[in-house]
Amino acid sequence: MKTKIIKIEADWKDIKNVSRTTVNKQYSEKEATENFKKAMLLAEHSPIRLINIRWKWIGIKSWIATHFSRHKFECFISTQRNDRTNINRDKSPQDTPVNMDNSANAQHLIDVCKKRLCHMSHDETRYLAEDLKMSLLISEKELSNVLVPNCIYRNGCPEFQTCNYFAHLLKTDPKCGSYNIQERYNAYNKIFISEFKNEVK
Repeated sequence: MKTKIIKIEADWKDIKNVSRTTVNKQYSEKEATENFKKAMLLAEHSPIRLINIRWKWIGIKSWIATHFSRHKFECFISTQRNDRTNINRDKSPQDTPVNMDNSANAQHLIDVCKKRLCHMSHDETRYLAEDLKMSLLISEKELSNVLVPNCIYRNGCPEFQTCNYFAHLLKTDPKCGSYNIQERYNAYNKIFISEFKNEVK
């Protein structure tokens, strides 16, 4: 795994209570259920922004870091300045290894993964997004399970040029096209885990 999870801030009781405030209810001491977590993340209601993930990628190619830096989350990329590295920046190739420290809330991650889990994304860039999704599966499975490519998110490919991955998913499991969002995500995640494990063998 290339992803090193640094810190996860996910106080689900707090998230639940903030949600209760938005519908004029009092705080509760009850823990958030798995169903509540799934529902909140699928609905993308604002309290999910209280979930924050810090992770690091070490020694990734500079051009891959650039792909991720275009998205709306905090990223800190190791410098290639001449006066800090004693290397002529003009001569540094785009595959120069850099380290990238990242901080994103749940909404950021959902939005990033719509694009970076897409098979129109560069293979190496997509692999890092897949690696992040798998790394989160261990400790924040409900969040990991809503990280899906745009074709699953929108139930169809919105790109100018299709990669036909959605057609592959539908052929593998027709439930990937279900109008029930949870059913669609479940079908995709089952395929994703199987394909990821085969990819890293």
